Amino acid sequence: MNGLAMKDGRLKVFLGYAAGVGKTYQMLTEAHDLRNRGVDVVIGYFEPHGRKEAIGLTEGLEVVPRRVLEYRGSRFEEMDTDAILRRHPQVAVVDEFLHTNVPGSLRLKRWEDVHVLLNAGVEVLTTMNVQHLESLNDQIWHSTGVRVRETIPDWVLKQAHEVVMVDLTPQALLNRLARGVVYPPERARAALENFFKESTLVALRELAMRQAAYAIESRLPDEDPLAAASPAPSSADGGERLLLVIGPDPSSAALIRRGRRVADYLRGECLAAYVSKKPDFRDLTSAERESLERHLNFARALRIETRILQGTDVAETLVSFARLNGVTQIFVARDKSNPLRFWFASAFVQRLVSLARDMQVTVAADRSIGHPGT
Repeated sequence: MNGLAMKDGRLKVFLGYAAGVGKTYQMLTEAHDLRNRGVDVVIGYFEPHGRKEAIGLTEGLEVVPRRVLEYRGSRFEEMDTDAILRRHPQVAVVDEFLHTNVPGSLRLKRWEDVHVLLNAGVEVLTTMNVQHLESLNDQIWHSTGVRVRETIPDWVLKQAHEVVMVDLTPQALLNRLARGVVYPPERARAALENFFKESTLVALRELAMRQAAYAIESRLPDEDPLAAASPAPSSADGGERLLLVIGPDPSSAALIRRGRRVADYLRGECLAAYVSKKPDFRDLTSAERESLERHLNFARALRIETRILQGTDVAETLVSFARLNGVTQIFVARDKSNPLRFWFASAFVQRLVSLARDMQVTVAADRSIGHPGT
């Protein structure tokens, strides 16, 4: 689904850092403001979570009935994208942008359903939390000790026309949690022992603030977000171009996330390459080939161009490719999990630096080493 692009509809994302900060409340408040100004607004999907304040704001707004699906003997309700298209409002309110649809749905993710609405000219208001951004996954884990499993590619958020941070101090959020506003008492107690620690909330809030600031700074006031989400000019035009050196090692996933993040910050292009010493990956085991393919697919999902190179001298092969493609920075992963592998990697990096004197070489640390949760 990476080729999706918004043709007509505009996307506005209410970004938070945790459940209960007020994303849905603010989204519904804006929906009422639009309705009062004569705009045709419907609720395409709303998740109440038992929060009375938000539920009260749905009154007076038309709600498109959900679609009911059966899966493994149970009934599930999902957003009925086709029904919204038939109704074709000016604006649709769609809660929980990150939601994974039940198996049997036409599309895997709700954000893919949202793109269908946008392409049909329907504007969408939606909500999400910052920790679900794919490029922040390792940083979130390192800062909070929580590994977020459900993520969204950064390019999806970059295509939003507007990103609004919904802010609430961690102390105020914890107070709401204690009063039962966010979760029922049993779930609130579990949350306080896990994700809703004050130090975790402080770290997430800072990341959300940075992301919101980046969304503002990354485009001019009248700039088309689709253009902003497109690759920046090549290095020949003065732009940055990053090359990520990946392989079957687990550290490659973190390197891909970091490279995507840095490239976005620099508004540069990003490539990922693996050098095979033998044809058909005969130098890799079956498990290593599967791992490499996962990393290549992961990079492609983040809109990183991937290349498979072949050469007996890995460093020389990479540097030659980098020069031919105008690369300005090379990123490699540091792996300390195996002393022998680390020794060979260090020798490889030294040779890479020696050959690529006209480029910046960055060795990305493996954040899992020494992590308090490991």
